[in-house]
Parts: sequence; structure tokens; C-alpha cells
Amino acid sequence: YKKFVDDMALSQDGRTLYVSRGNLADVVAFDVKSKSLLWRHKIEGFKADHAALSPDGTRFVVSALTAVKAVVLDTASGQPVASFRTGTYPHGNDYSPDGTLLYNQSIGVTSLPRSLNLVKGDKQVTVVDARTHEVLRVHRFAYGVRPAVFTADNRYMYAQLSYLNGFIEYDLAEGKILRTITMPFSDKARGMSADSYPQNSAHHGMAMSGDEKKLCMAGTIDDYVAIADRPSLSIAGYQHYATDSLPYWTATSVDGRHCFVSLSNLNAVSVVDYATAQEVARIPVGHFPQRERLGAAPQDVLDSLSPAAG
Repeated sequence: YKKFVDDMALSQDGRTLYVSRGNLADVVAFDVKSKSLLWRHKIEGFKADHAALSPDGTRFVVSALTAVKAVVLDTASGQPVASFRTGTYPHGNDYSPDGTLLYNQSIGVTSLPRSLNLVKGDKQVTVVDARTHEVLRVHRFAYGVRPAVFTADNRYMYAQLSYLNGFIEYDLAEGKILRTITMPFSDKARGMSADSYPQNSAHHGMAMSGDEKKLCMAGTIDDYVAIADRPSLSIAGYQHYATDSLPYWTATSVDGRHCFVSLSNLNAVSVVDYATAQEVARIPVGHFPQRERLGAAPQDVLDSLSPAAG
């Protein structure tokens, strides 16, 4: 059920699954083959949110949404090894491509209406040293920071913001928004009030191709995914979906050439070619897919998941 599995990651050997369980406010690890629980850690507050696995596989960081902090767990034991303060309602966690930095994005109190945005709390990106977990810098924003991607040189961030039908380009060295790209509303979305957007997000899903030449953005309320060229940020093409498909997350394939789009209300994942902006496949999955994480598992683990294995 969508509210219980908020985020997840597969270990480097493909045998352990780490899960942030939202409504249970905990993080657990499972042996994938035996389906047994290995450890459980209860976090502070009422909700475990987005999470990320460190590049070396030894740390799993999770946002403790109502505790205004992120907690770093040892993946072997499930014990906390560090924590750091964040903005209000910490949400996304992303390791930089080189693994040296950790970016935490906060979204503010989403239950408050847009008219009370000023009292939603601190909307920010907290930049942390991935080794020491020391806070290095804080970038503040007027609106909550939704999904984001970061270039390999740690210079630029492309991010969606609460209520924005589009995305921004942000200079992480200068600490300023360089460009704001607005995208078209669908007929249905044009008639929606901002307070009816899912968790304040008009667009929710940001990915970047392996060569960093293209971006893939989910137009959640507009039922499309858009492919944009870098560095021009011009829209190269759209893949449109049926009304109320709810594209709600994007991720890039291992080969860097395809964008996986969660169609939450269709119980499917759409595979879009970065080169053509066209759907090349659609994969049926479980109920209300949202977060997508890539992983590789050995054959014996895959066999244990097959229908024949029960």
C-alpha cells in the first residue's frame, strides 16, 4: 500500500532490501531471498520519508519528516551512526554523483494552504559532507523543493518546486536560481486550484540522462512527461498520457538512455526514450507505483521472486 513503502534501496549484492516505511515511521531491512526481517529501526516523529543508499552501500539515510532531521543508519546493523538538522518536513535525499556530498531537500508543511506559504517553515536544500555528515551549506527557497537532480561537477541542480508547473536551474556555487522554466497546463490542470495539487506538487519527478544532455520531468497534474535539452533547457518533446494517469516519479535506466515514469493511477511504469521523447514500453506493476530505485540481483534471488517459487 502506497503509504507504507515510502522509499527503498537494494544492496550492492542484490540480497538485502532496505525500506523506509512511511506510516510505520521506521526503516527495515529484509533478506530478499528468504523474505526474513534482518533489522528494524524506529525513527523519531510520525513518518519516515525519502531515503538514499550511499554509493559504497554502508549507509542508508532517511528523512524523519516531523522531527526536522535526517538519520543515517549503518546498513549492516540498522543502528544510527549520525543525524543532521534539515529544513521543515525533510523530504528527498540524494548523494552527489561523485559520492562526496549528500543533498537533503525540505518541502515545508504540506497540509497548510498555499496562502499560508510563509508559515510552512524552512524550505531548503541542506548540503552535507557524505563522510562526516557535517552540514556544509544551506540553500533557501520560497517554496518546497521537490525532486531534484545534480550534475556530476556538483555545480548545477535542476529541481521542481511546490506549485510550479515547470522546474528551475540552480547554481550551487553562486547560490541562486539561474532560470525558471514554465511548462504548459493541460485542460484539466488549468482548472485546478493550487491547494488541490498532490502534496503541493504540480510536477513531481525529475531525472537526467546518463550523458547529462537531457532532463526528464513528470508533469504530474498535466499527465505528461517532458524531455528537455541541456544546456538550452528547451523542451525537445512530450509523451502524453490519459487524463488522471498521475505521472509521479522519474528515474534513469542503467544505460542512461531511457526514463522510467511511474504512472501511479495506471499501476504501470512508462519507459520513455530520451532521444525521441516517445514511450517505447509500458510495464505493469503493483498498486500505485511512485518511487523507483534501480538495483541488480543475482539469479538465485530473482528465481526466489518468481511466481513458480510461490
